[in-house]
Amino acid sequence: MAKQSMIQREKKREELVLKYNKKRKSLLLEFKKTKNFLGQMEIRKQIEKLPRNSSSIRLRNRCWRTGRSRGIYRDFGLCRHMIREMAHNCILPGVRKASW
Repeated sequence: MAKQSMIQREKKREELVLKYNKKRKSLLLEFKKTKNFLGQMEIRKQIEKLPRNSSSIRLRNRCWRTGRSRGIYRDFGLCRHMIREMAHNCILPGVRKASW
């Protein structure tokens, strides 16, 4: 299980991304449209004033069951440990252990 502080930090980041998403996208569109270098520098300063955690790049996929940040399967939203455990207990539909 991941530390609760890390899980809460991720939730805070998700909220900030949702809050500033519209503003960040509009500033980036302006930046791309502007051909003037000084204009681009002003827009870049406005983007830099936004909170760092409001960038979607800083989000990390986490297992919804344990909070683990590595070995996440997007289809299930689970880490590899939980997929194995749940597959053995026949909780995940359509998942079988490979044998050949």
